[in-house]
Amino acid sequence: MADTIEITVNGERHSVEADAATPLLYVLSDNLGLKGARFGCGLAQCGACSVLVDGREIRSCVTPVGTLTGAKITTAEGLSAANGNPHPLQEELIAAQAPQCGYCYGGMMVKAAELLATNPNPSRDEIVAHMDGHICRCGTYPRLLTAIEKAAARMRGNA
Repeated sequence: MADTIEITVNGERHSVEADAATPLLYVLSDNLGLKGARFGCGLAQCGACSVLVDGREIRSCVTPVGTLTGAKITTAEGLSAANGNPHPLQEELIAAQAPQCGYCYGGMMVKAAELLATNPNPSRDEIVAHMDGHICRCGTYPRLLTAIEKAAARMRGNA
């Protein structure tokens, strides 16, 4: 039986009809049409489904939507500025040609955004440690690390 669940995604409140135990990933995709978080493993192991909840990364494939009433959910689509400009991470990932197939990059972006929100000047080692647990089957990790470093510099005004 479906429940009416109130969630806030990318700054907008939504009423969705879903069983409270439904994974957030399915609600984002099926109910709201957001495709940035993707099904990868279904076991919270790969990071393709990552989103931010109140600024902290969670794996949406295993998080019941019913537990998120009152929380602020941010997907890869929500990283863009209010004026529609891309987030520096998005721009630097494209400039570095980091995404190959692009499947994992929604989760990668929100995980990197989480880091830069709390540490505006991370070292390479801190970036590597923070991104641990995110799997890119194309193996573009060096480009990802470079893009995160450049985005951090831009966000500090050192571009």
